[in-house]
Amino acid sequence: MAAPLTVLVPVTGTVIDVRDVDDPVFSAGLVGPGLAVEPDDAQGGEAVAPITGTVVKLHPHAFVVQHDDGRAVLVHLGINTVQLGGEGFTTHVAQGDHVERGTVLVSWDPKAVREGGRSPVCPVVALEAVPDDVTSLAEVGAWAAHGEELLTWG
Repeated sequence: MAAPLTVLVPVTGTVIDVRDVDDPVFSAGLVGPGLAVEPDDAQGGEAVAPITGTVVKLHPHAFVVQHDDGRAVLVHLGINTVQLGGEGFTTHVAQGDHVERGTVLVSWDPKAVREGGRSPVCPVVALEAVPDDVTSLAEVGAWAAHGEELLTWG
């Protein structure tokens, strides 16, 4: 079995239960277990790599970083933000890049997302993980800065 993998908070804000995310793909755990972050309007505009690995999927509103051992973490910047067509998001890496945890991958404006009628909540999901293998390190309702520990996997 692989060593435990610590997943970092990708955006600064308040930790929420992923089951409270207004999207059944995340709230029902269809893609995997995790937590979510309600980003702070002033400080939540940088999304960092939650783990060290390769950026295997990169969209302006979402990315997946895969660890060398094959485990992958999805970060989705807001709900229904795919509809924005990338407007308001700036990517700082390319798909295929190897990144260190804490590296800024995307800049965005959560306040503008909210003002546009969408939720800026950011699900952070251990893709295809077994729920019992993922443990929260951050307390739901707590403030967390990007780069702090969010959960452990394994």
